Amino acid sequence: MATSQKLTEHFLTCTICTEVFDKPCTLVCNHTFCRKCVVNYTKTRPEALSAKSLLCPFCRKMTKVSDPERPVEEWADDVKPIFVIQGLLDSFGPGSKDTTNCSYCKEEGETTPATSWCSVCDDALCEQCTRMHQRTPSFRHHDVVDLSGETKVKVKRKVMCKVHKNKRIKYLCKDCKTAVCQTCCTIHHRKCDMVVEIESEIPAMKTELKRNKENLLKKDNEMKRYVGKQNSLVKEELALYIQIESNIKSASLTAIQMIKAKERKLLSELKEMSDRHIGQLKADVKSGEMSVQMYQQQAELIDQALQSECDMDVYEMYQGCEAGDVEAVGVEDMKEKGRIDRITFRQDTDKLSRALEDLHLGEIHVQYDDVLDLKATPVLQDTINVTVAGDAGGGDPTDVTVLEVNGTDTVVVTDYKNNSVKSFYTRNSQPGHSRLSVGGAPRGITRLKHNQAAVTVPDTSQIVTVEVNPDLVLLSTITTSKQYRGITSLTPSTLAASSHFPPCVDILDMSGHVLKSVYPRPNGGDILQYPDSLCTTRTGNILVSDLGTRCVVCLTPEGDVVFNYRPTGDTTWKYSLGITSTSTGDILVTDEPQHRVIHLTESGQFVRNILTSQGGVKKPRGLCFGGRGRMYLCTPDVVKVFTCCK
Repeated sequence: MATSQKLTEHFLTCTICTEVFDKPCTLVCNHTFCRKCVVNYTKTRPEALSAKSLLCPFCRKMTKVSDPERPVEEWADDVKPIFVIQGLLDSFGPGSKDTTNCSYCKEEGETTPATSWCSVCDDALCEQCTRMHQRTPSFRHHDVVDLSGETKVKVKRKVMCKVHKNKRIKYLCKDCKTAVCQTCCTIHHRKCDMVVEIESEIPAMKTELKRNKENLLKKDNEMKRYVGKQNSLVKEELALYIQIESNIKSASLTAIQMIKAKERKLLSELKEMSDRHIGQLKADVKSGEMSVQMYQQQAELIDQALQSECDMDVYEMYQGCEAGDVEAVGVEDMKEKGRIDRITFRQDTDKLSRALEDLHLGEIHVQYDDVLDLKATPVLQDTINVTVAGDAGGGDPTDVTVLEVNGTDTVVVTDYKNNSVKSFYTRNSQPGHSRLSVGGAPRGITRLKHNQAAVTVPDTSQIVTVEVNPDLVLLSTITTSKQYRGITSLTPSTLAASSHFPPCVDILDMSGHVLKSVYPRPNGGDILQYPDSLCTTRTGNILVSDLGTRCVVCLTPEGDVVFNYRPTGDTTWKYSLGITSTSTGDILVTDEPQHRVIHLTESGQFVRNILTSQGGVKKPRGLCFGGRGRMYLCTPDVVKVFTCCK
């Protein structure tokens, strides 16, 4: 009894009316209320009424109703309670009838001990009511059991028809897949072919439920294994986080220690020079004080000679001055050559800012489930037509990059023939584009920041920077000393750009000033004749595809050659206008005349032709990689998007 009371108080009570559930319904959020209570609450919420949904007072989550055209009062009729709540109500709620006293006598206000139980009527009966029950023809075949001692009767739940409230549901219409009462069968389902008693279908239902249970248990075991695996991964990730955090702090500490060392060196030099300067100044003070004393003594001697009545005293003093015995030592006579005049601290704030911007502690590399897999066969996913309004002719995409702007992948291309840079994106499920004229034929493009890119315009000797919002906005136009073609970002403040005349790769600052020109000449020979496309590797080196030597050169920013790959035989290419590198170090090079894309290892070794004309590739040019294992490839008129996922 205590258990029943606790269950009723804690699990079978509606939190709206604080009474035991009356026709409970469980919403999609798994919160349970009386049907009437949740309907009355929903009536007070206009947003729920307009959404044709029942609103949970706890979590505010909406539960769609099956037939919103019905009156609001009936919206909750089809929402059933979860089986746990219903089971508890059946066993411990008001529906679990007392088998101690006669149900019929109790309705008359009498308390008569029950001696029998009718499982069909779901009622306890005394001896007299049992006899009356057995005399009634319609009750004569009911299953009545004798109650003896502590016999407990399992109560069957009465399920009444929604239409005919006083009729119990006993039949199942298989055609309509609806449980109905006998009256419903006669009126609404007389033309249905498959109307059977629910009781006859119970064995098949139980078999199906057992099968479902087995499947659920199987899924349960699978999910437990998955959860166990994920818990292990959580522990590994926490350990990895601690390790990476330690590495970042260590890198930061190393940088701070180096800065502190430079600080100590500057302070030491300052102290040394300052002490030396102060020593010189103090020596000047002491020497000056001695000179003052000497000047005063000589002045007193002259004064005595002038006041003397002896002419010889005056003459001797005069002779002493003429001979230099009494010489006035001036301030200029005290200065030495090489003396410290002034100590200052000169600071190149621009250089310091660039150094801090270029300070590279490391980077966080995230590998996703759909990581790029160059062993997989690329699959054409999408085609972007770059011809837009305002073009003089068809689009001519030459180079491409991808930026993620506000969660949107934005494809930015250079259109050589139409003297413009273009962006293509999808916003609010609608495709969009932007076109920016750059006053010349743009060639190479590189990403600067998450929403900025730099573009070379060779025929006007300019580099243009644009902001991607994802529409394009011109930021700056930088005039350069050479006609640069390829371009790649090395650091936030430096670029690398390739020139045909003279053949070189220049390291530039963001003002276009040449910080360093690279002319690699190993063994006295030029390996750059027409350096064209550029990209930056994951280690910060520069990859160059050269049209003259038909090779791929890997250079350090200092100009050292890491490798020089010159293909031979069937792997020889004719004309490459695109090169890129993946986050794993792999290299992809386009071969326009032979309609293929070539895959090289990080060290410059041939792997395979990853795309050919058989795969629908024609005259490939610039290319790049984006998120979700996607490769973007410039071809005449269109940019083709391939997926290369595991």
